[in-house]
Parts: sequence; C-alpha cells; structure tokens
Amino acid sequence: MKKFLIIGLGNVGAEYVNTRHNIGFKVLEALASASNSCFTPNRYADTATMKIKGRSLTLVKPTTFMNLSGKALNYYLQSEKIAPENALIITDDLALPFGTLRMRTKGSDGGHNGLKHIIETLNSSQFPRIRFGVGSDFSKGKQVDYVLGEWSAEEEEQLKERIETVLKMIHSFVCVGAAKTMTEFNGK
Repeated sequence: MKKFLIIGLGNVGAEYVNTRHNIGFKVLEALASASNSCFTPNRYADTATMKIKGRSLTLVKPTTFMNLSGKALNYYLQSEKIAPENALIITDDLALPFGTLRMRTKGSDGGHNGLKHIIETLNSSQFPRIRFGVGSDFSKGKQVDYVLGEWSAEEEEQLKERIETVLKMIHSFVCVGAAKTMTEFNGK
C-alpha cells in the first residue's frame, strides 16, 4: 500500500485557531472530518489516519510551533517510512493573493519560517507543498500581526470553497501525482 504524509503547518493553542498562519491545520481538520477521522496527540504532533483509494495517509499537525515544523515532519517521515516526495506540506503564503492555490515540488522557503525549518531539517527543498495565498494587506513591519491575525469577514465567506479545492488537490496528489495535480489546479 502506498503511504503519504500530509502536514498542515500552524501553531497550537486556542489563540491561533482561526488565524491565517493556521490554514494548514484548518485544511487537515476538514480532510479528517470528511473521512470521519479524529486527531490524537502523538509525538511532536496531533495525527490522524485515513485512506483514499487504497492509499494510506497520515495527517500531521505539528505541536512544535511553526518555527520547528521540520522536527515533526522528519520524525513522521522516519517512523512511517515515507519518502519526502510523498510528504505534502500545506502552508500559508503572503506572496499570493488571498485564496490563490499553488502546488510546487520544490522551492525556497519564501520567507516562511515553517518551510525554512523543514528545508534545514531535510537539508533539501525538494518536497511537495501547497501554498495557500493569504494576501499581504498589512503595513510595513506588521507582517507577524497579519499572519497571526484572524480572517476578515470577506475571507471567511470564501474560505470554505478554497479549502474544498485544497482537499481536491490533496486527493489528486495521492491518486495521480504532483505533475498532474499542478497542471489541473495551479492558478485556479
């Protein structure tokens, strides 16, 4: 059976639940809910398992906080014996307008501390990721406040549909691979 790791980046704690930085957690919660899976506390993360068309998925919400996300990823890559190309990271991205979704199989951290730690931990930037655009509607020096801020009412309205699209991207990734998923979904 083919195994996949789906890692949603975010921060633990009630104060972060509905923030832009926690879109990775929000996506994984929707994915787990759709398959009647529940997250349980484990080493470095809350995890859930599910299956999609005969493929086994381990969903990982790191409890290490954003800046140490690589620790949880590396632990589950090793313990589940999953190749990095079968690990999909879901993360927020300030460089993309709100709701824009992009999948890549490699790339820089783009100034994202969670991705930076993952790249440092794996000593590689060759891993699939879905970047969820959160926009950049903040004044100079207010980036942290923005990503740790809650969604606007307008964004909240559009969030459900955008998350549904990410779930389709995850399904496509595990069933047909990154290349076809990028062709079908990038820019939509």
